[in-house]
Amino acid sequence: MLKELLAPEIQELLKQRRLAEVRDIVSEWEPPEVARLLADLPPEEGIVLFRLLPRAQAADVFAYLDPSLQRTILDHLTSERIRTLLEELDPDDRTALFEELPGQVAQRLLNLLSVEERQEVLRLLGYPEGSVGRLMTPDYVAVRPHWTVEQALRHIRRMARRAETINTIYVVDDSWKLLDEIPLQKLILAEPETRVESLIDYRVVALRTTDDQERAVSLMREYDRTVLPVVDQDGVLVGIVTVDDVLDVAVEEATEDIQKFGGMEALDTPYMSTPLPQMLRKRAGWLSVLFISEMFTASAMAAFEHAIERVVMLAFFVPMVIASGGNSGSQAATLVIRAMTLGEITIRDWWKVMRRELVSGLLLGTILGAIGFLRVTLWELLFDLYGTQWVSMAFTVALALMGIVLWGTLIGSMLPFLLRRLGFDPAASSAPFVATLVDVTGIVIYFTVASWFFSL
Repeated sequence: MLKELLAPEIQELLKQRRLAEVRDIVSEWEPPEVARLLADLPPEEGIVLFRLLPRAQAADVFAYLDPSLQRTILDHLTSERIRTLLEELDPDDRTALFEELPGQVAQRLLNLLSVEERQEVLRLLGYPEGSVGRLMTPDYVAVRPHWTVEQALRHIRRMARRAETINTIYVVDDSWKLLDEIPLQKLILAEPETRVESLIDYRVVALRTTDDQERAVSLMREYDRTVLPVVDQDGVLVGIVTVDDVLDVAVEEATEDIQKFGGMEALDTPYMSTPLPQMLRKRAGWLSVLFISEMFTASAMAAFEHAIERVVMLAFFVPMVIASGGNSGSQAATLVIRAMTLGEITIRDWWKVMRRELVSGLLLGTILGAIGFLRVTLWELLFDLYGTQWVSMAFTVALALMGIVLWGTLIGSMLPFLLRRLGFDPAASSAPFVATLVDVTGIVIYFTVASWFFSL
């Protein structure tokens, strides 16, 4: 909070060109705090501030910036400063940057790197998009099983500065195949002459370079890890994935699912950075599909026009009854999709979920049906709205609610399984889509029940 209050003061100092004072102030800040300040400043002042940062701090701050702001800063730096910045960036952050850059810009920046670093970038970019290989960093510390603890600690001291983390040390054989991992604390507490192989049990949880990044999220959550090793198809240790990168993936995946669930395509960039034409394109498609789907609701209503003409009060309850089915379907879809995302259920569990939602739908429908019956009864007693047909109206509303809520619950819970089975993202069965589907069938259910009581 204090640093947020200092932002206007820093902006004023930048305008007055009191740059030394600005550098002294922000030098004590954490990288995320400086990144937030840069995002809030006008572009020209943000560029000046970034140029003031020392090399190491600049690289740390750059990794936290939005891709669009990163490109803006790169456009205003000299080639030498860009080269220095790229060298200071961690390999995984550097890969993420190149992923976001247009091809020509990426090629220009690649030419600024040394041959070794260029090969490293190209190797990481060579893995499939969205794979763990794109997420990992090759900066880790590994030791041999035949080394003593004293030898291992000496090696760790030499290599620690280049490593992303040294909380976990990896044990590899002469072919660099991963054997196990050891917490640094365990090495420190062991006797110096103890062999490393005596401290391991050859049980290690590892990712493959071709694994989806979502698997890294689920494994870290399941095993409560802050870092995981990454191996190739031969079991050779090629890198590690750290929790800070996995958290970014988790946020991106959750954002994508939420946006899809809202009835639109997922945005490729942050909301404020997305151009209006792209925003319209992402939103218009699903809106059009949903609108066309709702036309079937109007068609279904038209099919029962004669019934509405004979019993006008049937139309009063259409919005309430139909909305209940859409709401119950949206609830079920949300619960099932989230359970799928967390790995709590798989496609094979569809029958268990159906049985569970069948009971839930019946009970929820009974509850809402009872409320609907009570609503018609009270309004009749208080305002005499429905005349001699009020009992038929009350039973129509109650039984229709039971049927529509049950149907909505089953549709909402089963549609994600169907989409997953067909190879689509279950999040695509968004709440608006489920609601629209239930609306059409709900009309049929409602007027079918009404025909039982009103001889339509």
